[in-house]
Amino acid sequence: MPPRRRSYDQYCAAARALDAVGDRWTLLIVRELLAGSRRYTDLHADLPGVSTDVLASRLKDMERDGLATRRKLPPPAAAFVYELTERGRGLLPVLDALATWGAPELAERRPTDAVRAHWFALPLLSLFDRLGTPGTVEVRLDEGEFHIVLGDGAPVYGEGPAPAPDARLVLDADTCRAVGGGALAMEDGVRDGRIEVSGEGGIAKVLRGE
Repeated sequence: MPPRRRSYDQYCAAARALDAVGDRWTLLIVRELLAGSRRYTDLHADLPGVSTDVLASRLKDMERDGLATRRKLPPPAAAFVYELTERGRGLLPVLDALATWGAPELAERRPTDAVRAHWFALPLLSLFDRLGTPGTVEVRLDEGEFHIVLGDGAPVYGEGPAPAPDARLVLDADTCRAVGGGALAMEDGVRDGRIEVSGEGGIAKVLRGE
């Protein structure tokens, strides 16, 4: 008999949600999968500090709860990847709100802090969405690259460069943190040379104030 699912046993929407995503690491796994399908080894590499047993357990829980699925890639890859279901992708605004709320805590980077470029994407989603211009923005930091896709629906982000971005932004992590946290306006960063914008798409022109 499988172990009884842990629950707050409260008839409350917030409690029910925490039954599914309140365990340590679950929402950070969602953060990784929001950037696209990932192999187990990729997830483990980008979640420094998680044990293999805990990661495997959380992924099984997420499959059970309908948040993620596992599928096998066609040859020649023949590897398994995890990806979010529609219900799992519905956690994007939850993580967006958490990132906004937690942004002030990034004022000081601790020596023990790990960092990945795509972790900076979440605080930028609503900022780019407010521009009201569809397109793909590639963001390049010293730590790596990520991209944000803006369209008719909610903005989404992905790890790594975009194949054909409408705009490319080059900046450092401190500037990206300041923009995402609201301490620096995007237009001020561009004007002061802290953010380099290239590209001929409509969104690049908006970012340059043209």
